[in-house]
Amino acid sequence: MNNKLSVLTEPFAALKNRVFAGLYFAESISLLGDAFTWVGLALLSYQFGKEKSAVILATALTLRVTAFIIFSPFAGVLSDRMSRKTILYTTHFIRMAIVACLPFVNQEWQIYVLVFLLNVFNAFFTPTYRAVIPQVTDHAHYRQAVGLSTATFQILGVLGPGLAGILAVWFGAREIFFIDAGSFVIAAVLILLLPADKLQKPIKHNEKTFTAWHDAIKGIRLLFKNPLIRFALFIEFVSAIAGAQILVNTVGHIKSSLHLTDRHYGWVMAAFGIGASIAAFVAGSLDKTKTRRISLIVGALVLSITISITNFVGYPVMLVLWLFAGLGQSLAEMPSETLIGENIADNEQGKVYGSHFAFSHLWWAIAYPIAGFTGSHYPGTDFLYGGIISIALLSIALLFHRKSVRK
Repeated sequence: MNNKLSVLTEPFAALKNRVFAGLYFAESISLLGDAFTWVGLALLSYQFGKEKSAVILATALTLRVTAFIIFSPFAGVLSDRMSRKTILYTTHFIRMAIVACLPFVNQEWQIYVLVFLLNVFNAFFTPTYRAVIPQVTDHAHYRQAVGLSTATFQILGVLGPGLAGILAVWFGAREIFFIDAGSFVIAAVLILLLPADKLQKPIKHNEKTFTAWHDAIKGIRLLFKNPLIRFALFIEFVSAIAGAQILVNTVGHIKSSLHLTDRHYGWVMAAFGIGASIAAFVAGSLDKTKTRRISLIVGALVLSITISITNFVGYPVMLVLWLFAGLGQSLAEMPSETLIGENIADNEQGKVYGSHFAFSHLWWAIAYPIAGFTGSHYPGTDFLYGGIISIALLSIALLFHRKSVRK
């Protein structure tokens, strides 16, 4: 019994580190603000017309991913060259100002411009935050710190929109953006209280000055050069293909194939989020190998098999399957971040995290259209085809990884 409790509580050991604790709570408040942003955008889009809301949100999501892909590699370079503390709190204050403009929009193009700008600075914040974690935590607690951050992301992804919806009813659809802006201010203040020297090793100024483009290319090269990180990145592609099927086609399956309600959709997606949260908490404690191959392969396999059989089961079984799908997705996606922290030199981590952030979102940019195609052209077998594609990609990844290990 004590061993089981220690597995569940081990991730919280990282909070004994006061610097990481401050950084973690700042990130949690920021993530809660993100939930407010997307609920507010959904309600705001609906105000422009029911028939336009889906188009506005789809365009906004596309712009979000585009901003990540374009700017994340350069954001990682910047985090290696200048004070990471400055990047963290500055991006919070700028995002606060952008979000505070959203209540006043009256045309669609204004939403698109603000969403793109918001995620440009999000692209600068996230790789920097990830690069800071291995600097402020010791090796023994690093995986637990990453697991706690990932689990919090999943939990707030489930609970955040619900809380945002309640506040939107109370304050109003547009006024919720002011609460969102306030969350960024609180997070920025927490970061300002952190010691800058603890967030980053001393910056080394080389005699030869390289361009940002050169460093961005170097980050990509380092990302793909390491066989362990490269394999984890390919597994993330498998996870994105399967995960996009879940995010895009679950609502259609619930309402059109099973003829159920929005409430049933909410519960099944909550099961997915709960599964992802559980795996994020315990993954670092269960798989302590240097390669993390067990976690990667098992996660991708569970996720792929789970969606493959979903078209042929009823709702109660689907709830269980989506719980396992959440488990699989966390197991497949978490190791990349820890492998970068453990295998890349301190002064190179920022650019590699930036490149990883860009490529992981590129995978989703590819996966979303595939999910849309299977959902629109093969209703009733969309998850089956998505699962087959995922299993095929996993087999290819295993084949190439085996060859690289032999070399």
